[in-house]
Amino acid sequence: MASWGKLTFAQKNCVSATGKLMQKTEMVSHGSRIGLAISGGVDSFLMLKVMMIRQAIMPFPVELMVLHINPGFEPESHTPLVDWCAQNGIPAHIELTDFGPRAHTDENRKNSPCFYCSMHRRKRLFELCRDYNLSHLAFGHNADDNVVTFFMNIVQNGRVAGLSANEPFFDGNLQVIRPTMLLEKKTVIKAAKQWELPIWKNICPSNGATKRDEIHDWLRTMWQTDKRIKNNVFNAITRQQVDLTSKKV
Repeated sequence: MASWGKLTFAQKNCVSATGKLMQKTEMVSHGSRIGLAISGGVDSFLMLKVMMIRQAIMPFPVELMVLHINPGFEPESHTPLVDWCAQNGIPAHIELTDFGPRAHTDENRKNSPCFYCSMHRRKRLFELCRDYNLSHLAFGHNADDNVVTFFMNIVQNGRVAGLSANEPFFDGNLQVIRPTMLLEKKTVIKAAKQWELPIWKNICPSNGATKRDEIHDWLRTMWQTDKRIKNNVFNAITRQQVDLTSKKV
């Protein structure tokens, strides 16, 4: 039996769907050095677990490194991640910032708190990728995130676009990847619970009250009476975004 043990149906789905997307988009290659942006939430922690399994399955070597930017609401919240990484032998950079509290002060008058905080955290992640000579930065976005982003761009920006599975930044010196973008949120949650990942709660004051939450609630209302609507929306947007970043043969 493999070192990760016997997998449940949800866990197998996560591992296989991630592998399928990685292969279709030629996401990584021999010697890739992948920074995993881990917030401590269910999506990113699930990605971390799945990517460790994929690392063992891949026919070529890749390196993984955890990158955690603590926004500063609870300085010790990342302790479970530190312990988990140590137990599983994965290198990690853990950094405490004040981005979250600053996003809710007068310093940030023009933007939403989420935009301000995420902008600063992403900038810092890019800097860490440069400092550690990483070739890839991976985010744990899933299919639900892709759909919500797609509709947010239509409503707020007049743009038809979701999330890219594999996208070059800085003249191709860094690839931003989303290995778990084919997974539905419910599958992510189920698999994460089965793996007993030490996820912690998001205590940001804006959690649950953002424009993204509003769009997600609207979508749930739209498809709650007919599951086919949800499946069709997910499939259409997922296919479009994956096809945009798939390698042509």
